[in-house]
Amino acid sequence: MEFKNELVRAAFARQRLASSCVCCGSDDLADSPAVLMPFIADRAFGWRPVIIDDSWGLKTIQNGNAYSICKTLRCRRCDHLFCDIRFSDEEMNSIYSGYREEAYVSLREYYEPGYRERNNGLVQSITYKDDIEEFLSDFVKDPLTILDWGGDTGANTPFEKRRVSLDIFDISGKAVEGDARAVTREQATSSKYRLIICSQILEHVPFPLDVLLPVREAMDSESILYIEVPYEDLMRIEMMDKEKKKRHWHEHVNFYSQSSMDALLKNCGFDVLKRNILITEVAGTGVHILQVACRLSWRL
Repeated sequence: MEFKNELVRAAFARQRLASSCVCCGSDDLADSPAVLMPFIADRAFGWRPVIIDDSWGLKTIQNGNAYSICKTLRCRRCDHLFCDIRFSDEEMNSIYSGYREEAYVSLREYYEPGYRERNNGLVQSITYKDDIEEFLSDFVKDPLTILDWGGDTGANTPFEKRRVSLDIFDISGKAVEGDARAVTREQATSSKYRLIICSQILEHVPFPLDVLLPVREAMDSESILYIEVPYEDLMRIEMMDKEKKKRHWHEHVNFYSQSSMDALLKNCGFDVLKRNILITEVAGTGVHILQVACRLSWRL
C-alpha cells in the first residue's frame, strides 16, 4: 500500500524513542527530563526501583533512589505532549493484559498505596453515557451497529437500547457483558459499522495511527467514529514550556491538545464533524474530556 503523507509512512518506523510528533509528524520538539512511573516500568520491562548505597561501590554516581528515566516531548507545531518511550506490542500486552484485575491491582497498590480503593470506583460504569448519545445524536443512523475498539467489557458503550449489535475488540482479554460479542482485530476490520467508539484509548497507545488506520477499514461513507480522550489540566492552561511541568509518565503516554487531535485525524484521513469539551465526574473526581465525532474524508 502506498501512503499519501509522511506521517503515515513514519508510523511504521515504530521508533523506540520518538524523534518526531506522533500526531503531526513534525521533528520540531522541545524536551525535558522525566521519570517513568515504577508500576509501568515494572509491568512493561520488569524494571524495578533500587536504592544505591555504598555497597554498590560506584565512584561517580551519588547514593539515592534510582528510577527509570525518560523524556517529556512537546511538539512545537501542534502542541502535543508525550513521553519519548514508545512501547512495543509485547510491552503493551504486558501492561494491559488483565487490566484492573487482581494481579494488576495488587502490583499497582504496592507501588501506589491507595490505588485499590480508587480502582473500585474506576471499574464502575461511567455516568455520562447520555452525554455521549446527545453529542452523537445528529450523526448516527439506524440500524445501529457498533464496534467498540478498546471497549473492555462493553459496560460503558452507549446506545444500549438503540443498537442492534455490539462488537468489542480489546487486548485485555476480559469477558464481555450482555449481548456484546468479543471479536479479533481481523474480524473487526473485515466488517463495516455505523458507529465506532474509540473511548479513552488514544492516550494510552504509543502509536495512535496503529489504532486509527485499522479503524478506517471498519468504516464506509455511512460510518461515524467517536473519539474521547482526557483533556488534561496541563493542556487546557496557556503556558510556556509545558514539557518542563510534566515530570512523570504513567499509563497515559499522550496528552492531546485540540490542535494535535485535529492534526492526527487529518493525517489519518478523517473529517471532524463536531468537537466538545465535556465536564463531568469519573469515580467522584471532576474531569474534562475532549469529544470528537468524525467520518472518512479520503482513502490512504
